[in-house]
Amino acid sequence: MSASASKTIVYARLVVDGTGRPPIENGAVRIEGTKIAAVGPAAALAPAPGEVVTEIDLRPHTVIPGLIDVHTHLGLAGDGRGYEDMALDSDEMMVLAGVMNLQKHLRAGVTTVRDNGERNRVGFALREGIERGYVVGPRLLACGRPITCTGGHFHWCNEVADGADEIRRSVRRLVHEGADHIKIMASGGGTRGTVPGRPSYSVEELHAASHEAHTLGRLTVAHCRAKESMVRAVHAGLDLIEHAEFLDPDGVMRYDPKIAEMMQEAGVYVSPTLQAFGYPTILRLRRKRDRVDLTPAEADLLARCEARLETHLDHFRRMLDAGLRERMVTGSDSGCGELAFGHLDYDIQLFAQGGLTPTETLHAATRVAAEAIGLGDTLGTLAPGKEADLAIVDGDPTRDVGALSRVVAVFKAGQRVD
Repeated sequence: MSASASKTIVYARLVVDGTGRPPIENGAVRIEGTKIAAVGPAAALAPAPGEVVTEIDLRPHTVIPGLIDVHTHLGLAGDGRGYEDMALDSDEMMVLAGVMNLQKHLRAGVTTVRDNGERNRVGFALREGIERGYVVGPRLLACGRPITCTGGHFHWCNEVADGADEIRRSVRRLVHEGADHIKIMASGGGTRGTVPGRPSYSVEELHAASHEAHTLGRLTVAHCRAKESMVRAVHAGLDLIEHAEFLDPDGVMRYDPKIAEMMQEAGVYVSPTLQAFGYPTILRLRRKRDRVDLTPAEADLLARCEARLETHLDHFRRMLDAGLRERMVTGSDSGCGELAFGHLDYDIQLFAQGGLTPTETLHAATRVAAEAIGLGDTLGTLAPGKEADLAIVDGDPTRDVGALSRVVAVFKAGQRVD
């Protein structure tokens, strides 16, 4: 039987379809080829007499839709180096790092990844490698090179554009090369010489990117650490705001309810990248503190990271209260600094700490994320006709988000991943 005609039934103690309906106890998912054919009680999906079906019994566990990470940088190793050191790697080394990172994320239940910026053609090469079957990894949406101003954040990726006309040319060039979406650096960031609290582009320039991308059928993503860049991104009609840090030029985060109201009214999605605010460092130092005393410098670093993260979590809670609960999506920012791949669960844990229920948190990493990247019709829930991307976890994620850290099996496009 060909792969396209193969039939598989996956049995589980619980099936959580991602729609918000109650979990199906003693449930099953029937897969035909690469698509989901049916979801329901195990007894109702049993094979007919004489039917050739592969049956996989994972009944101690729970089936959920494959997880989605809307913000990664696959070519960066996430090994603690700064951008300038990582930028010294060759494109070939970045591709190798990307292969490693794709496999880490897939093993962790992430079946769809959106790459938000690589140097030259690294992102496109990784996507083509997956499509050709050279590389095992999640389905990949690549923006190629992020658009940035002269000397701007990620300028070493080599898509520098100043002024509306240059930005339009950049959008056209990237789409011609195969960009699935357009990423633009609307403020400074961690790149040396940039100022995270200051915007990089005017509303006119950001609108040029948004209008040109939408004309060519592409969604847009804006890197926005600066408060003013968030305002400009909303006015320019960009689709998704990354970080949403509310930074003022003096480097202090100050929440502004009017901006949250603007984002809610505009219907933009927000990827707050909560774990990017020092969470791996916090976990590492807390684990060390449980064993031995921290040095004064380590204790000071831990306190500063915890304070910064708590400020961002407070802003997250206030954005939820402003009506953005159904617009928050999980994005790990993996690859940068200490943000190693394989840990979208860190972002998931922080979403729950920030005030989402376990079910809402699961939706942010599946259904809502799929809608934000334009794939809500094919991904994000377990329903007939959708891609058979599944994660099997130990526990009930509608009660305990910790279950999403305990992935025991993964299916992508109907095939079980080793």
